[in-house]
Parts: sequence; C-alpha cells; structure tokens
Amino acid sequence: MSMQPKGSGEIPAETVRVARAAFPKGSLAIRVRDELGPLFSDEAFADLFPVRGKPAWSPGRLTLVSVLQFVESLTDRQAAEAVRARIDWKYALGLELSDPGFDFSVLSEFRDRLAGEDAGRRVLDGILAAAREKGLLKSAGRARTDSTHVLSAAREMCWLEMVSETLRSALNTLALAAPDWLAAAAEPDWFRHYATRAEDSRFPQAKAKRAEVGQRIGADGMRLLQTVFAADAPPILREVAEVEVLRQVWVQHFHQVEGEVRRRDPKDRPPGATRLVTPYDTEARGGKKNDLVWDGYKVHLTETCEPGVPNLVTNVATTVSTTQDVVMAGRIHAGLAARDCLPAEHWVDAGYPSASQIVAARGDHHVELLGPMKSSTAAQNGGPFSQDAFTVDWDREQVTCPNGAVSTQWAERRSQQGLPVIRVRFTPADCRPCPHLRDCANSPNAKRRELNLRRRDEHEAVRRARAEQQTDEWKERYKIRAGVEGTIAQGVLRCGLRRSRYRGLAKTSLQHQLTGAAINLARIDAHLTSTPRAPTRTSHFARLRPADQNSIDGAK
Repeated sequence: MSMQPKGSGEIPAETVRVARAAFPKGSLAIRVRDELGPLFSDEAFADLFPVRGKPAWSPGRLTLVSVLQFVESLTDRQAAEAVRARIDWKYALGLELSDPGFDFSVLSEFRDRLAGEDAGRRVLDGILAAAREKGLLKSAGRARTDSTHVLSAAREMCWLEMVSETLRSALNTLALAAPDWLAAAAEPDWFRHYATRAEDSRFPQAKAKRAEVGQRIGADGMRLLQTVFAADAPPILREVAEVEVLRQVWVQHFHQVEGEVRRRDPKDRPPGATRLVTPYDTEARGGKKNDLVWDGYKVHLTETCEPGVPNLVTNVATTVSTTQDVVMAGRIHAGLAARDCLPAEHWVDAGYPSASQIVAARGDHHVELLGPMKSSTAAQNGGPFSQDAFTVDWDREQVTCPNGAVSTQWAERRSQQGLPVIRVRFTPADCRPCPHLRDCANSPNAKRRELNLRRRDEHEAVRRARAEQQTDEWKERYKIRAGVEGTIAQGVLRCGLRRSRYRGLAKTSLQHQLTGAAINLARIDAHLTSTPRAPTRTSHFARLRPADQNSIDGAK
C-alpha cells in the first residue's frame, strides 16, 4: 500500500453542524480537535509506506484513531466501529458523516508499520508539539519519573509447561514447513504428548514423577534437534524461527551427561537477562522486585509537574524486566533532550540515582537528578567509622581516619562491576593497636581499614546529596515525586498499562507510547473542562487514626 495524502484537513461543514447539535457541551474528541487542531499529518509517516501501490487510509488519521482507542480502552473492532458510527470521532478526524471508515484489520497493519520503524515516539511527539504551541506544556521546571512492571501478553507457565510448549511450537511449525519429513522423523509417542496444549493440570503432582516428565521432554527435544541438524536433513528446517527458540531453550535448561539428557542445576543456567521464559514472546524476561515476580517488561513514565498547566507525559521508555532503574536516567534524559523537554529538577525514587548518574545528568544535560541515595555499604554505615567519617585530601591523595591515622596507599583500580575506583589502605601498624579496629573494619579478621572511593566529582556529589536529604526542607520538596504514582495508576486503570496487548518489545513499546499519548489527551481535556484532580484516597480505617498518632508518625 502507498501513502497518498488527500483532503485539506478541514472539518466538513455538515459534520460540524451535526456534531455541535449532538454534543452541545462537547466531548473529549471534539474539545481536543478544537483546542489542538489536526494533531498528526500524513507527511509525518510518509517513510512508512512505499511510493507505489493501492492508496492506504490516512496514516495521520489512523494515528489519532489509535490514540483515541487507548483513551477509551477499545479493541480494534470497537475503534473501527467508532470511526464509522460516532459523530464526535468523525469531527476529530475531519471526516464526512457518510465516510465508511476502514476494516478493523487496518489498525493492526498500521501498528506493525509503526513498531517496525520505532515510530511510536512520533505519536507522543505530535501531541507534545501541539500542547507546547498552545502553551499547555512547560518543561523547564520540574519533572518526575517512576517505573512499573508489565506482564507479557503470553500466559505465564510453569517450567514443565514452558519446555513442553516450546517443543510443541517447534513441531507445529515444522509440520507446516516439511510435513512429509516430520511424519517420517517423529516418534510415535510425540503425537500423544505434544498434539495438544500443555497445561500444568495434566502433569503429575508428585515431585519425582514431574522430574521424570521433564527428563522425557528434554530427551524428546534433544532428539528433534539432532534430527533437524543432521547432515541429511533439509537445510530450510534450520532456518525456522521456532527451531532456533527450541535450541536456545534446550541449551539453557538441559545438557548431556554421559549420553543422558538431564536438567541443568540452577547455578548452571544463564542469567535472567538472557533466559527465555516463554516460546511465544522471546523478548520477555523474568523480573523480580521485592516479593513481586513477573514475566514481561518494565515501563518508565516521565511527566511534568508545574502549576497552572496539565501534567503531561514527556517521555516513555520500555525495557525488558531485568533492566535496572539505575541505568535508565541517562536514556530518559536523552529522550527528553530530543523533545526539548529537559527539566531543571528531575525527581525520582531510590532506584534511579547513583553517583555517576547524578554527575552525568548535571554535566551532560544541566539537570539536577534528585532522589534518595542508597546507604553506604561500608562498615558501620552512618556511625562514627563509616566512610563519610573519613576526611579525604584529594590534592595530596590521602585519607585521614576519625582517630587521626593517615592512609599510606592510594591507587586507581576497577570495581567488581568494572567501574573506576580509588583504593585506599591504611597501614597495619596504625590500625592493629587501634581499640576501634573491630568497629571500623568490615571483616572480623582484617588487620587494617580499606576504602574504595569513587572519583572526586562523584564522591562529593554523593556526600552533598546525602547531607541534603537529611534536612526537612529536602523531605518536603521530595513530596512532589509521589504524584507520578497517580499517573501510573491512571495508565493502569484507563489503558491497561501493566498488561501488554502485543508480543515483543517493539510492539509493547508502541503500546506504551500510545498510552502516554492517551493520558496526555485525557489530561488536556480535563484542563479544558476545569476538572479537578482526584484527591488522595484515604481508607475508612485510616480516617479513624487519632490526631496525636498522625503527629507521631510525621515526626518519624
């Protein structure tokens, strides 16, 4: 299909007349169109379509339909029906009342084009540009960020289900690619074990029996892989994607010991960042945060928080679930810089800031990254012999302990994570007779104190941040960050933020870009109608708390 822009973008007069009569007080779609105008142009998506071919439905309008679809949490069928039947949608899209719309499958095809070129960012960019033009976006002040987990579209499976479904998926695909070859190569028992979907209820309950089933599945999968990769097998079989998934899963979970296929020990399996959790979404990973365990992804939302204008989502970043928050600050700032939405103050929770991130944010983007710094892991953290109690003379490359002893060694090294550090050591002659050695040294057998210091700029940034965070003024300012949790709640309740609609990181990321755009439209509409923000909910039981108890908790 080709992209051939049509029409002036003006709303037909008859559509305007009927919409005004049917919606005398307006609706979200009508108010947004009146305030922001046509949000998306066909030319912005011209690179997604070939030059020749059957004309496609307007990509600018399809983009707006996709956003409105998330605003109202509609399926593709419902969204396509709304284009045909709803007057306010025709008004927002600038369509004639008689326009028949399109088949619902067009939306899926259009999302494939957006995801394939990572063009979902253009959707959020279009709304932010229109909001800035109307004075609804102020990005030079404060912003806040938080993340939440996202479940994969593929169902969560136990280990036996996962390996069995991986093998079944490969068999089904091979049955289409080379039915005659597979019919000759398949073992008779395979038709009984893998012809239907694996479910945990069909496996035995006893642990020993389940282990036997797992070993049988492992042997069957190994047998299939050996047959596929045999010299006389058709080469095309080795190019089947499901066969490659089967190979990866079997490498991660099984190995051969003296010619027998056995399950790998947990310590012998690859880390979570590379381990597949389902054959139906090969980019999903297993995540863990405190007691929460999930298979899927993670999304980071950044929004403005300035008075007098709506709080708009200015950046959305989707990652696999194993990506730590601490590495995301730089990526988020780069995304904000590309949109000219960098704030002066960026408020985050304890998962994001680190010494290097604080220094990089200030040096690269002139942004103050503000959030609780994690406590030092040095001996007696916060006590008289914590690392902060030592005086560092950077010019002389010396450190003085609280009792006056001066270090004798200063060397640049690498930490276990490969980061540059400065290793400082004191002489045993000074530390061994010290009566506080056991309170100062980490190890009970240590004969002297050792310190690992960050670079000077990072060391001083951490010290300054920890000192500021102890003040009441900083704690009061930090309360601004809590509002982003309401944004996540809005995304969850309105747009299903925590459950991916699609499989794969690219489409899940597109979903989150559309979610951010939908939240912005809803908030702009609330601003236009002067709808107040919902107050913080207080449970019925919490309201019974005595006033003196509130003051005690506040003092803590």
